[in-house]
Amino acid sequence: MEKNSKKMKAIIHEKYAPPEVLKMKEVDKPIPKDNEILVKIHTTTVTKGDVTFRDGFKRFNPLIRFFARLMFGLRGPKKVKILGLELAGEIESVSKDVKLF
Repeated sequence: MEKNSKKMKAIIHEKYAPPEVLKMKEVDKPIPKDNEILVKIHTTTVTKGDVTFRDGFKRFNPLIRFFARLMFGLRGPKKVKILGLELAGEIESVSKDVKLF
């Protein structure tokens, strides 16, 4: 894949289910807003939070599960389809209002 491509590979999930639903797909590369940076990720982790989100909050009591799904998507994730919060990589682009990182 060329360096300035408008696509990237990502592991996504489109419904709450076991790990078998995870798929590698090419998705549009995000465009940083005025105060954001774009990081090309070299490595990431899978945390308990990722597992909890992917399985649809099954470990929580029904009331908390309902409100969590109301916020993140009742039948499947509505916005966050790419898991992972901890990462290591290199800055690929910096938007105009970023002064420090």
